[in-house]
Amino acid sequence: MVLPQIKDSKTLTAAGADKEDGRRPTIVSAPAAASPELLDRPRRRTFTAQDKLRILAEVDRAVGVPGAVGAIVRREGLYSSALSDWRRQRAAGAFQALSPAKRGPKTAEPNPLAAELALSRRDNLRLKQRLERTEAIIEIQKKVAVLLGLPASSDDES
Repeated sequence: MVLPQIKDSKTLTAAGADKEDGRRPTIVSAPAAASPELLDRPRRRTFTAQDKLRILAEVDRAVGVPGAVGAIVRREGLYSSALSDWRRQRAAGAFQALSPAKRGPKTAEPNPLAAELALSRRDNLRLKQRLERTEAIIEIQKKVAVLLGLPASSDDES
């Protein structure tokens, strides 16, 4: 049995048909303020070698107590696999592996001859300037000698 459709405005309004898709719009207000516990940007937690060794020592002491290791892992926000990795590194004596690796490009070691090279270049430039000045003075002296009719220097003829 098919019911006839009623197109009465009162019935349509009561059923919410005057709204989009028959739904009434919902308004959700924005939160008053961000939670102070949340950081602006999440950061990955890093552990120093001392932190890792401290946590491993604490876990080693708590091995006999039921649930103590789980409590430490939850408190520190770790996975048990991290403890396994740290134990393996400690057993291998890889204390360098426990410290965070320095990232970025390697710093170039200064060349021990760089200072001497810079000094030689400055000295070479200074001597070139003195030579140019001296050659200019000699050229002027030759031109003055020609203008005055003096005999040319025998040093120039080679």
